[in-house]
Amino acid sequence: MKTKTQKIVTASMLAALTCVATMIIKIPSPLKGYINLGDASVLLSGWLLSPVYGFFSAGIGSALADIFSGYTVYAPATFLIKGLMAVLACIIFKSLKSKTDKRVARIVSGVVAEIIMIAGYLLFEGFMYGFVPSLVNVPANAVQGVAGLIIGIVLVRIFKKNKILM
Repeated sequence: MKTKTQKIVTASMLAALTCVATMIIKIPSPLKGYINLGDASVLLSGWLLSPVYGFFSAGIGSALADIFSGYTVYAPATFLIKGLMAVLACIIFKSLKSKTDKRVARIVSGVVAEIIMIAGYLLFEGFMYGFVPSLVNVPANAVQGVAGLIIGIVLVRIFKKNKILM
């Protein structure tokens, strides 16, 4: 069992990984956002941490990336959306892993989390720019979600094989 200090350190390391993964490759999306690889570590935060630690790890890391990258207006929404993604990935994965293969549980939990990301940004951008113009970012967010899910599954296998953060 991990101590509270170990949990905080692990969550902090995953927040830093999330921030860096989000910032390392940024492809501008049609409506002022950007496609990135941070969803992989957001999902890792959900799969490897508790809902509370996962929420803060994913939310803080992603929001910091927005702030450092000049997308400050997105930071509060990103904090909530990415934090909620990690919470859902955690809860759904934990509820399914005993009933099915762990890989299937990760895929299902990741898909649900990515749908929340797409819907969350559609809602946020809808209030900022209008709902019809905001639809243009849905395909870009879906591509980001698929990439994040695939890379997240690969990373969790690498982490498990090498006993990193397990």
